[in-house]
Amino acid sequence: MSDTFEITRLDEQGGKGFEKVFAFLRERLLAGSLKPGDRLIPERELAAQLGVSRPILREALRALTVLGIVEIRDRVGTIVRRPDISVLHDFFTFALSHRVDLVDDVMQARIAIECQAVRLATERASVADFERLQAALRTIEATIDDVEAGGRADFEFHRAIVRAGGSETLIVLYDSMAAVLMRSHLGRRELVKVFDMRTYLIEDHKRIFDAIVAGDPEVADRTLREHFAIGDEFRRKLAIGGGRKAATTE
Repeated sequence: MSDTFEITRLDEQGGKGFEKVFAFLRERLLAGSLKPGDRLIPERELAAQLGVSRPILREALRALTVLGIVEIRDRVGTIVRRPDISVLHDFFTFALSHRVDLVDDVMQARIAIECQAVRLATERASVADFERLQAALRTIEATIDDVEAGGRADFEFHRAIVRAGGSETLIVLYDSMAAVLMRSHLGRRELVKVFDMRTYLIEDHKRIFDAIVAGDPEVADRTLREHFAIGDEFRRKLAIGGGRKAATTE
C-alpha cells in the first residue's frame, strides 16, 4: 500500500459539503496527484482540512464508495480505487429514466458518437473488428424476422462500429447508454412487421461494413447517416399512419 496521501485545504468559497469532497477528489485525480491505491488521511483531519463536518464527510465518502471511487476499509482507512465503469452505465440509465424525450435525445447522442467512431474505424479497425462486424451481419440476417434477437443483433453491430473506432472515451459513453439504445433497437425492429424492410435492413448494414473495410471515412460517415435517416423516415411514416388509423376509428 502506498504512503498516506497528504492534502491541503480547499478554497472554502462556493459549494456545500458533498460538493467540496467530490471536487477535492475529482481535481486531484484529474491532476494525477491522487491515484488508485493512495490512502486518504483520517476522517477527522480530512474533514477539518476540507472545512466540512465529519457526518457530511462520512456520507460523501459512502456515496463515493457506491460509485466505486473509494473503498473504506476497517482499521486501514479510505483507499482510492480505480472506478468500475459499469457503475456509470446504471447511473446514466437511472438519470435519464425521468426524461420524457429520452429515446430521441439519446438517439442524437448516438448519431454523434457513431459517426465519429465510424470515421475512426476506417483508419483503426483491426482484423478482429472486421470479424466482429461480419459475425453481427450474419446474425442480423439470421434473425431478420425475430424482433428481440434481431434488435440485439442490430445493437451489437453498431456497438462493434464504436469498438472498431478504438476510442475508449467513445466506447464508455456508448456503453453507458446501452440499456436505452437497446430499447431503441427493439422499437425500430417492430417496423419490420409493418414495412417490407428485410432487404433494406440487411443490405444497409452491409454497405456500412463495406465502407469501413474500404477505409473511406467520408463514405462511411455518409452511409451511416443515410442509414439513420431512412430509419427515422420509416418511424415518421408509422407515426403518421397510426395517427390516421386512430382518427378513422373515433
